[in-house]
Amino acid sequence: MASELSSMGRGVFAYQSRVEDFNSACEMVQETQRRFGSVDYLVNNAGIIRDKLILRMSESEWDEVIGINLKGAFNFSKAVASTMIKAKFGSILNITSVSGLVGIPGQSNYAASKAGMIGLTKSLAKELAARNITVNALALGLIDTDMTQSLTEDYRANAVKSIPLGRLGTPEEVARVAAFLLSDDARYITGQVIQCDGGFAI
Repeated sequence: MASELSSMGRGVFAYQSRVEDFNSACEMVQETQRRFGSVDYLVNNAGIIRDKLILRMSESEWDEVIGINLKGAFNFSKAVASTMIKAKFGSILNITSVSGLVGIPGQSNYAASKAGMIGLTKSLAKELAARNITVNALALGLIDTDMTQSLTEDYRANAVKSIPLGRLGTPEEVARVAAFLLSDDARYITGQVIQCDGGFAI
């Protein structure tokens, strides 16, 4: 991805970070600011699944999902908040899931982490609005990504039946909505949860 963006004439660098570690998040934000002078936008997109019914779910599987999905979003939001506050400008976009809105059997850890991101979004939107910083969430349904490709064909087929539009979403469709929420056209939108799910969670 870095090579592709560089070929388009964009300034880019790749950085590997442990999102669940606050110091690691701070180091990444500081390096980004050093290279580019500011951090204007943050997309909290790191996420994993460890699906199991709660009776079979281990404590470590719960902690791992909460740590990466929810604590990671807290870590990076906290790390960028001070620089955005000083600049009196910024946008944070949290990539959550309709699982956090409706709950899905076998996803208590994932649903809890994504519901937590929604609460984080709304609270931060109120905390940061006075500094011209917007915070929104994009709640995704089933999108055709590596994560959903790992699901069984039967699961995918049954899931599609519950989507009114009758198909999985594409990464390109998600990207267009995300780009809008981070754009100047959305500067008067904050604290919102926008569903991009084909109607799954109507």
